[in-house]
Amino acid sequence: MFVNFSKAGGQSPDAGCRMPGAWRRIMAAGGALAFSAVCAFGQLGANAYSFLDVSSSTHALALGGYGIAVAGPDPMLVDQNPALLGPEIGRVAALSYMRYFGSSNFAAARFAQAAGERGAWGIGVRYLDYGKIDGYTQDGSYTGTFKPQDMVVEGTYSHDFTDRLRGGINAKLVYSNYEEYSAVALAADLGLNYYDEEKDLSLALVIKNAGGQVKRFKDSYDHLPFDVQLGYMQGLANGPFSLAITAHHLTHWKLPYYNHGQNGSQNGDIDEADYKFIPTFFRHLTFGLQYSPSDRFYVALGYNYKTRGDMSGYQRNFLSGFSLGLGLNVKDFALGVSFSQPHKSAYTLGLNLAYYL
Repeated sequence: MFVNFSKAGGQSPDAGCRMPGAWRRIMAAGGALAFSAVCAFGQLGANAYSFLDVSSSTHALALGGYGIAVAGPDPMLVDQNPALLGPEIGRVAALSYMRYFGSSNFAAARFAQAAGERGAWGIGVRYLDYGKIDGYTQDGSYTGTFKPQDMVVEGTYSHDFTDRLRGGINAKLVYSNYEEYSAVALAADLGLNYYDEEKDLSLALVIKNAGGQVKRFKDSYDHLPFDVQLGYMQGLANGPFSLAITAHHLTHWKLPYYNHGQNGSQNGDIDEADYKFIPTFFRHLTFGLQYSPSDRFYVALGYNYKTRGDMSGYQRNFLSGFSLGLGLNVKDFALGVSFSQPHKSAYTLGLNLAYYL
């Protein structure tokens, strides 16, 4: 499971059990995030910042959209869990591109490097362009076309507490511009990753998108998509296969969705009786299976039950909710590709490129 690209190794074996000043700083940040979590708890549903849930990592997208427990020196996985960044990454520059719904295009760039034997830092930017949209006033008058855009600037720091446990924080400045409206938000992710190389076991805990707006679009306040996630990834029987399971939206049991008729008409919120335990439970889980015969190649297959269930009212096809991807490392270069179909009539295609300096 541990995709050990060139110039990369495991978490620092000489980290010991001491937890120096970096630990206290991360714990202090955790307290701030916990306070923000109290403010964000109970806020779920459509918001202006849903794009923060879309990963720039093809590895994560291939595993169903989540990859918080994928242990390996992949800088694009930082937006999943900042604790996945470590000194084994050396120094790396990476680019990402994804063709999203319709004419939407997502792009990202990231640079990361080790900070001593037990730490690492990184910076990155994500840019989201949704294509041209026709604008109208409330009375139906045409105002021309505009291009909604979002941008995220990120800074990451991680530290090895022991030879198996690592913590990290990812601070984000979010800027959105939709026609004449713009907004600014501050957010942070806090993550932990426990990795046992002998057992090929990775466990993760992430608090995501804790924060809020500092400049509103207009009068109303838009909440960030706050989330708590748990991740598990385990090699199977000492072979080339690994199983990945991610639990998401853990602050809310009933995830809202709408019941649509076969003709696409919206009938409103689904009945309370339809929130049965088993389907509601699986709506919080994504599953992934990875085949990695060497540390230079992997093929991954993912299944997102929530995505497939949300498409059930749209006459979903066979691929709805499934995703597929592969990664290849040649010398100092790494390539990742992903494909998924989160909607019955639209697909996403992602590409990652990394160069280990």
